[in-house]
Amino acid sequence: MKKLLLAAILVTGVTIATSAQEKEKEMKKGWSFGVLPTATYSVDNGFQAGAFGDVYYYGDGSTYPDPLHKISWEASYFTHSQRSRFYLAYDSKYLIPGMRVNASATYVNDPLYSFWGYNGGASLANLPQTYDSYWTNKTTGINYFGMSRQMLRILANLQGRITDHLNWAAGVNFWNWKLGDMRDNGYKVEGSDAKQYYDKEKTLYRDYQKLGLITDAEKDGGTALELNAGFVYDTRDIEAAPNRGIWAEAYLNGNVLDQRYLKACMYFRHYIDIPIHIPAGDPVFAYRLAWQQTIAGETPLYMIQNNPLLVQRNMISEGFGSSNTIRGLRENRILAEGFAWVNTELRVKLVNFKLFNQYFYIAVNPFFDAGVITKSYREEAFKKAQALSVDTYMPLGQLYDASKVGDIVYSAGAGLKIAMNQNFIVSVELAKCFYKPLDAGMWLGIGINYQF
Repeated sequence: MKKLLLAAILVTGVTIATSAQEKEKEMKKGWSFGVLPTATYSVDNGFQAGAFGDVYYYGDGSTYPDPLHKISWEASYFTHSQRSRFYLAYDSKYLIPGMRVNASATYVNDPLYSFWGYNGGASLANLPQTYDSYWTNKTTGINYFGMSRQMLRILANLQGRITDHLNWAAGVNFWNWKLGDMRDNGYKVEGSDAKQYYDKEKTLYRDYQKLGLITDAEKDGGTALELNAGFVYDTRDIEAAPNRGIWAEAYLNGNVLDQRYLKACMYFRHYIDIPIHIPAGDPVFAYRLAWQQTIAGETPLYMIQNNPLLVQRNMISEGFGSSNTIRGLRENRILAEGFAWVNTELRVKLVNFKLFNQYFYIAVNPFFDAGVITKSYREEAFKKAQALSVDTYMPLGQLYDASKVGDIVYSAGAGLKIAMNQNFIVSVELAKCFYKPLDAGMWLGIGINYQF
């Protein structure tokens, strides 16, 4: 994080070398590289070490600011969750004439993955103390929300033209999951050289198994092969950070292996130019209306956090919470079969300039997010669990409160963006959740790209 802040200070101190009008007349040609250290921090995963970046190829510049080819990558490690992840992605509208190709491979290893239960505010809604009393508490040796997972994902999506701005879309996503108890590296107890490990018996993951909320068929993970098909309507002037236009998607996404299910997904994004002509560019009001829901079958545990997308803008597209949907929540805090949400933000460019033959701008984006569960996950299983007499670490009355399933979750915050050539965008966002059962304090997210 310190490295990113230092870079931002250096960038803002550079003398403005070109006006907004001159910038629009020039085109970027050839190759462009953006590389940054992943010196970030989040409440879920701790400090992140590694590197990430984008490689763009503009050819003769005739398609600028859209590149002919884009390659994204990341390799990093997180100190708190001990997560390691590796990512490689390719995106192009020009590789195959008349079609868009989006492909990626991702591997994530989470020895201390946080599992918060099902249905958002209904889960753990009545804890007598704060989350921190149960989450990675080194004094008691309890990490009640801890488990482990390993994920391998390989995906390929295609889009083809039907009419102007309207495309068909189809794709295939392969997933392999391994789930289990925590695999932490241990920690030193004050006043002792001996290592201590978290108690694997006292976890929500184990309690859900005892209550039948996690089945034997899914507790160790599984494999999924998802097929998706639908339509994309796109009138954006620039893809990475549009000034105007609509980007809408409607599609079906289903698993054809093991535990089968079918989801319906709809996204509507609108970018509205506000004609307040400031030198750096007009402000933009952007909003997203989104809904996804399982309409047939039941999603297994290892896939319930997946947020299906036709075009991947971030390395991980999962869960409701964190940077993908409702900012200000813990990562994957809401796990449900159906969820609808809205994101609104005002994007204001403060200044633009040229440095080392690259074009930069700095912008801010105050935002408001809200969402609601439209279909709960395993509600009948919770009703059956109430009749069971099993030994769990947490009383059932504190584990789940069905009356909170339909509560509206909302948060607000603001972000800072530093963009190079209108495509490589470093993002820093602060948010606060105002729905008390899911309040995680002040949330910080540092990454790349606008959220939508």
